[in-house]
Amino acid sequence: MPNVLTLKWGTVKGWNLETDDAKAALQKWHSFGVSMSAMSHRDTPEQKQALIYAIDLMDEIWLDWEGKQVSREEAKEYVRSYGGALSALAPRETAPNGGG
Repeated sequence: MPNVLTLKWGTVKGWNLETDDAKAALQKWHSFGVSMSAMSHRDTPEQKQALIYAIDLMDEIWLDWEGKQVSREEAKEYVRSYGGALSALAPRETAPNGGG
């Protein structure tokens, strides 16, 4: 089975890791401390760097909002650029009349 990582809200949502290297890399990300909710968690710059390193060890990477698999480079860009109110990759709700 491959090393699988799922990302949401610009950070880790879930994983299934098979190799010791991948486990150690994600443990490094986790060692900085994480919230129980991916929505409320914000990675520090050190955590982002650890996560980017871990991404290189993944065989499959999924974006939860999109429900799609992405490349390592796409995942790294997602982690680097995520921030602010809403990610461009997150679905946005609109009022029923089409208003924002």
